[in-house]
Amino acid sequence: MAKKKIKLMDFCWYRSGDKGDISNIGLMAKTQKGYEVIKKEVTPERIKAHFKDWVKGDVIIYPMDNFCALEINMFKSLGGGATKTLRLDQTGKAMCVGLARMEIEVDAKDIKALTGPPYDTMANPDAKY
Repeated sequence: MAKKKIKLMDFCWYRSGDKGDISNIGLMAKTQKGYEVIKKEVTPERIKAHFKDWVKGDVIIYPMDNFCALEINMFKSLGGGATKTLRLDQTGKAMCVGLARMEIEVDAKDIKALTGPPYDTMANPDAKY
C-alpha cells in the first residue's frame, strides 16, 4: 500500500492555551477516521520528539471520544509560565500550530476519509462526494 506523509493540520482543528507552565492543546479530527488515526499516531513520545527541548516534562493525552478529540497536556513546556518566561508566546497560544505541523504517514487511499468532504458539500447533506 502506498504511504503518504500528511500534517495534522490537513485533517484536524486545533486550539491551545496555558495553565502556568502547562501548555494544553485540543486536537479535534474532522472525521471519525481521522480520530482513529490521531488516537494511534499522536503519542506522548511523538509529541516530545516533535517539540524536542521545548517540552521538558511529561505529556499526558486524554481522549475525548464523544468529540473525536484529544486533550493534550504538556508539562514544563512554557519556560516557567506566562509571568516568568522569556518566550515570545508566553501563554502557549502558538503551541497548537507547532503540533499541527507534525507529519504522520497514512495510506494514500485513506486521505479523503481523513479530511472529509469539501466544505461546499457539507452544507448540502444530499451531495454525493
